[in-house]
Amino acid sequence: MAEHYFDAEPNVAERRHDITVSVWGTERTYTTATGVFSHQGLDKATEILLRHSVPPPHPATVLDLGCGWGPIACSLAAEGLTVWAVDVNERALQLTRENAERHALDVTACRPEDVPAEITFDAIWSNPPIRIGKQALHDLLRVWLPRLSGSGEARLVVGKNLGADSLHRWLESEGYPTVREASEKGFRVLSVRRPPMRR
Repeated sequence: MAEHYFDAEPNVAERRHDITVSVWGTERTYTTATGVFSHQGLDKATEILLRHSVPPPHPATVLDLGCGWGPIACSLAAEGLTVWAVDVNERALQLTRENAERHALDVTACRPEDVPAEITFDAIWSNPPIRIGKQALHDLLRVWLPRLSGSGEARLVVGKNLGADSLHRWLESEGYPTVREASEKGFRVLSVRRPPMRR
């Protein structure tokens, strides 16, 4: 059976290695491992999301949705933000915890169901798991987008060939004002806001 990075318990043997990543002018070394998304280095989509985004002003609480080994979570926490990093892959969560601890960063890495229900987020950043399928992705976003604070913003990076434009249209149809903030090398960076309050 083929294994996916969104399996809860990867079956592939864990082989770890360190990589160095530069984000917002600062280099940090992280540990990655087989069995997690983009274990060989920072993937192109996440790199584009980070390059075309500015961290929200702190204090702020941010969700990294589908954290992998933690590059988004750790980069945001290094800017003084409180970060929740969620993933279904237990190996990814452990790597995110270790990478955050290595750099003394405020990141809570946990399974989605372990995020307290009362917490809302000033921002949600994600390179979402498109390959789980369109319906599953829509269900995922329906769970988390309503947890944006009133002025909060979600920033999503999606490949054009993986349905970025159709996702944009779907978000608008769900009532979420969505703007394409950047387009580079076949990827779109989408800015998503809460629906306006009805009078």
